Amino acid sequence: MIAKTSAPKKQRKQGMLDNVMRQFDNAADIIGLNPNIRKILEVTNNELVVHFPVRMDDGEVEIFTGYRVQHNNSLGPYKGGLRYHPTVDIDAARALAMWMTWKTSLAGLPYGGAKGGIQLDPTKYSDAELERITRRFTYALGDNIGPELDIPAPDVNTNPQTMAWILDTFMSTKSPSERSTNMHVVTGKPIGAGGSQGRDRATGYGVFLSIKFWAEHKNIDLKDKKFTVQGFGNVGYWAAHFLEQEGAIMTAVQDAYGSIVNEEGISVENLLEYTKANKGSIVGFAKARSIDNSEFFGLDCDICIPAALGNQITEKNASKIKAYLIAEGANGPTDVKAEQILLEKGVEIIPDILCNSGGVIGSYFEWLQNRNGEIWQLEEVMAKLEKKLRESFNKVMETSKKRNVDLRSAAFIIAIERLEEAYVQRGIFP
Repeated sequence: MIAKTSAPKKQRKQGMLDNVMRQFDNAADIIGLNPNIRKILEVTNNELVVHFPVRMDDGEVEIFTGYRVQHNNSLGPYKGGLRYHPTVDIDAARALAMWMTWKTSLAGLPYGGAKGGIQLDPTKYSDAELERITRRFTYALGDNIGPELDIPAPDVNTNPQTMAWILDTFMSTKSPSERSTNMHVVTGKPIGAGGSQGRDRATGYGVFLSIKFWAEHKNIDLKDKKFTVQGFGNVGYWAAHFLEQEGAIMTAVQDAYGSIVNEEGISVENLLEYTKANKGSIVGFAKARSIDNSEFFGLDCDICIPAALGNQITEKNASKIKAYLIAEGANGPTDVKAEQILLEKGVEIIPDILCNSGGVIGSYFEWLQNRNGEIWQLEEVMAKLEKKLRESFNKVMETSKKRNVDLRSAAFIIAIERLEEAYVQRGIFP
């Protein structure tokens, strides 16, 4: 992360990096964070930018730019996803890496934070090209990742298959006797390649659990409550799946292609089947009508789940939101000014570093299984996930009440205090 003294304000316009720095500063001010530790936490440890060539299907060579930002590892190895998206750049990677540090700290995991990816639109490449791009990126990263150093995972537009390619490429660079000891270099792998039961649904299940715990805390019955989902990928689908099982009703969905609404309810499973047959798009689903994207956040509902990209809820649309709960399935979906508007309206926000932390907790379970040569059953994984998330949720609620702050500030306070304690106890080398 760029230190304040060296980053002119004009370089940090409204963006995820600006948001995460403001959130950090706010929590650091509340707890009176040690100024020396503050200096450490507001910068990244390492930033890697790699340019690498890949031969396309037509024989032409294209140059790609990949990023890996390692923010902090005082609590354990760097941990965080890799995304394939046109918006990937060094600032986005810095912001997302910082959020991962707070997320793993809040969850009480022995991890630090990292993030990265490749600046590209994956829809423009064949599967064979994406495999070559992924393998070449892995090779370019080299020993900057590793099972006890930096452990990537899936993120936007990456999946278990992507992780399997990274695993195979990374293991191929090791001597035969070392290969099997590197299974945990990535998490979110397919089951057959050392993945964990339940990892596919861990993030979405965590979003659902956060909503469920919040509802229990408020004595609210989720049955017949209306919810909307932005982003119907892995996170959005699983969150909706579990909410529907609880009796809640999905009334609107938005994805990269458009927005649909049906006040009477949209079947989660029917929509999933439709998207599988429609190249991943929700557009044209028969049992809902299309609306303009700009109308989505103003729809009447009880719960809104932004589960797509960052900076989706801004000061332009925050005042239109009718939901009384926002559950952040995405990383940084609500900008700072929008959050102020929402809190003043009485809207509660379950912050991303708590709400979507089921994914990294599931990743930790996979990492442990690989490391220890164990295989856990789905029921065991889900039970452990619920226990861990309930602990985090209760801590956040207690801190929020004790310090009279919103849930995001409470979550940041817990995360930062754990890191501060580590530095105080260990000291600074030399």
